[in-house]
Amino acid sequence: MRIPLSPYGIKEVVCFAGGFLLLAIAAWLFLSPWAALPPLLLFVFVISFFRNPNRRIPDGKDILVSPADGTVTDIQETEDEAFIGGPATRIGIFLSVFNVHINRSPCAATVESRQYRKGRFRDARDPLAGPENEALTLGLNCGDHGMKVVVRQIAGAIARRIVCRVDVGSNVERGERYGMIKFGSRTEIVVPTDRIEEIAVRPGTKVRAGSTMLLKVR
Repeated sequence: MRIPLSPYGIKEVVCFAGGFLLLAIAAWLFLSPWAALPPLLLFVFVISFFRNPNRRIPDGKDILVSPADGTVTDIQETEDEAFIGGPATRIGIFLSVFNVHINRSPCAATVESRQYRKGRFRDARDPLAGPENEALTLGLNCGDHGMKVVVRQIAGAIARRIVCRVDVGSNVERGERYGMIKFGSRTEIVVPTDRIEEIAVRPGTKVRAGSTMLLKVR
C-alpha cells in the first residue's frame, strides 16, 4: 500500500529513515534479527510522522474546519486579538508525535499577515506554550464568511521547525495544506466571538485537519 508523504519531510525521510533502514539491514545481516528491531521501529516512526493523507473536506460555507490533527486542549475567550480587532475565542489543539502534522486552512481565505516569533520550547500541552513558544501566526481574511481568522503554529518541546509555505497575498482553499510543524506541537485558531453560531468541539475532542468541523459561524 502506497503511503503519501509530506513534501516538507523529504530531507528527514532520506536522512533519518534511510539511515535507520540501513542500520536495520546491517544489524540483521551481522548481528541478529532482534538487533534489527529498534532501528526498524525508528524507520517506521519517521515514515509515519511524515504521512500526508488525503482528506474529504466537508461542504457548507458556514463552517470552519480544524487546522490540525490532534486533541482539543482548551477553548478560551480573549478580550482583544490584535488582528481581529476585538473579543475573540481561541481553540488550542495539541499534536502528539503520533498525529499527522500537516496544517490545513480552516476556511477559504487570503493571507493578510504573517508573523514569526522566536521563543521557548515548552511542552505544547503547557498553557504557557501559546504565549511563550516559538510560533508562526497567519492572519486570514475568510472571504466566504467576511471575517478575519487567526491560525497559529506553535513549536513544542520536541518540535524545532515550523514550515509555512504561504505568505501575505496567498490564497488558500478550505482544507488546503499550507505547512506543518515537525515532531510534536500545538496549533491554535482564533475567531471573532460574535461570529460564532456553534462550537462543535470541546476539550478532549479528537480532531482531524481539514475534515473535522470546529465551528459554525453566523
